[in-house]
Amino acid sequence: MEQLSGLDAAFLYLETPQMHMHVALCAVLDPSEMPGGYRFEAIENLVLSRLDRLPPFTRRLVMDPLGLDHPHWIEDPEFDPIHHIRRVSCPAPGGSHELGRLVGRITSRPLPRDRPLWELWVVEGLAEGRFAIVAKVHHSAVDGMMGAGLMVNLFGMTREPAPEAPPPREEEHPVPPEPRPSDIEMLKSAARKRLAQPRKLVDLAKRTVERVGGVVERRRDPELAHGGTPLTAPRTRLNRPIGPQRDVGFARLSLAELKAIKAAVEGAKLNDVLLAVVGGALRRYLAHHDDLPEVPLVATCPIATGAGRGNNNVAAMFVPIATHLAEPEARLEAIQAATRGAKEEHAVLGKGELLQDWADLAPTTTFSVASSLYSRLKLSKHHRPVHNLIVSNVPGPPMPVYLAGAELEAAYPMGPILDGAALNVTVMSYRGQVDFGFMVARDVVPDVWRLADAVAPAFRELRDAVLGAPSEASPERSTPAE
Repeated sequence: MEQLSGLDAAFLYLETPQMHMHVALCAVLDPSEMPGGYRFEAIENLVLSRLDRLPPFTRRLVMDPLGLDHPHWIEDPEFDPIHHIRRVSCPAPGGSHELGRLVGRITSRPLPRDRPLWELWVVEGLAEGRFAIVAKVHHSAVDGMMGAGLMVNLFGMTREPAPEAPPPREEEHPVPPEPRPSDIEMLKSAARKRLAQPRKLVDLAKRTVERVGGVVERRRDPELAHGGTPLTAPRTRLNRPIGPQRDVGFARLSLAELKAIKAAVEGAKLNDVLLAVVGGALRRYLAHHDDLPEVPLVATCPIATGAGRGNNNVAAMFVPIATHLAEPEARLEAIQAATRGAKEEHAVLGKGELLQDWADLAPTTTFSVASSLYSRLKLSKHHRPVHNLIVSNVPGPPMPVYLAGAELEAAYPMGPILDGAALNVTVMSYRGQVDFGFMVARDVVPDVWRLADAVAPAFRELRDAVLGAPSEASPERSTPAE
């Protein structure tokens, strides 16, 4: 039994019928050399045989009886894979657009809370005989780095075939069920924490004032770079109240070429280059819709904290991504300065410690009610956007990996979107490529592929400006499903 951290639990409290708090991965696989050929049963047997390496896959929530404290994880005594591993066929012709629309439908429904918070969909019928795995896991159970770790535990380094049969059922080899905390035990624990809260709240408020004051003082120095500020983002067509339906687009670029750009610009980080590409793509997209603001869009960029509390060890940086600048080199330079300033301010604020502490002390029921009212009353229409979009960068394996002997060709990650900001861009490196997953609210962004298709020209524009001439290598096709 393990209690959720405040930040883990916050992803549960934030969830509404319109705002789903799961992360997802669409993995496209080539079964041409799969031992024995492709079989759905092989995928199912492999997943079931590795559940012991995937703790979030067998744990479910136990809620506090009065909602006074954060929930607990326990091993699910009634775990049944029939609720979690599913099979579906992609509409013909099985290309990237059809796959993206199907992934959007899969991610448009929240995960039920009465069982472990994950689903794995096997998508058959892709072009050229390929298939895909769409994994969907609640953010309370994993963050981006932990999700990448789960991927490593599910995939293998060799074409090892799947087990011929599923592992024995529990009734054949019974395991004693994990004791469930009683309502009385949970109420006593919640009462003890409530009694200690006032003292902790006073201390936390003092630390918050000191550290925010440090950031304010730092920003008074015109010589120092600084990051973005929440609630100062310009309003665009992306920034509207969202509905429950999702749509998904994909893109792919060469990691070597992205690194060449990084190497050619002093002090640049790979994440700066990726943000410059995303900024260029958004500039093209918004200009097409005659909706390009004169000030830069602000991206929320999750950053690992290493705080070691619960499943989510992340904080957020706010980074202006210089969409107002036409010159790609100038855009990259502006983003470099902004990310450097945001990281320095992040350090002044305690590297995510304040966020974790406030999440631990946040009233549980108040948090849920506020999130629900915010969505239902469409309050995002009545103030400046907190941010315009979310951009996440997750490192993946540099070498080929396999699932039941099928080779992974591409891995498109996707994160949740928040009310008032209908776009999440998540990127993952894999085997010399960088895969982009675009998650949008379909009612706000009905043309996700126009945005995804803007990645390649935005990249070429930046590459040519920085390197002076096109590289001999060209980006891989953006859609291995085709």
